[in-house]
Amino acid sequence: MPFYEHGEVRIHYEVAGSGFPLLIIPGGGLNSTITFPGPGGPFDPRSEFGGEFRCVVADLRNAAGGESSGPLEVDRPWDAYADDQLGLMDHLGHEHFLVLGFCIGGPMIWNLLRRASERVVAAVLAQPSGFRPEMPDLFVENNTKNWVPGVRERHPEVSDETAGAFLKNMYGQGDFVFTVTRDFVRSCQTPILVLPDDVPAHPYAVAMESARLAPNAQVSLYPWKEPPELMPIAIRHIRMFLRAHAQ
Repeated sequence: MPFYEHGEVRIHYEVAGSGFPLLIIPGGGLNSTITFPGPGGPFDPRSEFGGEFRCVVADLRNAAGGESSGPLEVDRPWDAYADDQLGLMDHLGHEHFLVLGFCIGGPMIWNLLRRASERVVAAVLAQPSGFRPEMPDLFVENNTKNWVPGVRERHPEVSDETAGAFLKNMYGQGDFVFTVTRDFVRSCQTPILVLPDDVPAHPYAVAMESARLAPNAQVSLYPWKEPPELMPIAIRHIRMFLRAHAQ
């Protein structure tokens, strides 16, 4: 399997298909890996879109069950992941690209748009993560349980206190979509397509608010994952959106 390496960071990635580049960010929170379907997302975009796009997908740094590794950058957690994603696309020679993200991919896409909006030509946010005020500690608690043990095993030098500070800086310092403000979303001219969900980690209200605020946003039908006959309609919408913006 190919790896992209930069300093202490080593990112495991796969490329499928050919055509305009499509960066895929699987779901699964901080344990996001290239596995589809399942925690990565309800369908495999490589099989759906690999016939038209060059699909690039990677394990997140330090994800349990993944092969990517790197230091915990406590003071800049979201930007460390953006560095990995932008660095990988540089490594592959893709100056401009589409992006499709599930779950944690939602906040990560907003951060990519903040960091490099001139490179992302359009973005699909499927079942995006967001802040739920009635459950303010949800992401810190979930990742303390499901992510920290794997990080401690891989990096025994990382203390519980350091891992906790990383999670607090990642999820405890903001609301809404975690990585950008509502004012940023209002000003963002990049075309986006939102496929909302409504589970604790993927609040429907946040997905719809981001779609209302973003000036060039579209929204899929909802629900789109169940019953099963709805998903092909949503996938068709994604395909048409990606085709329209591939340059």
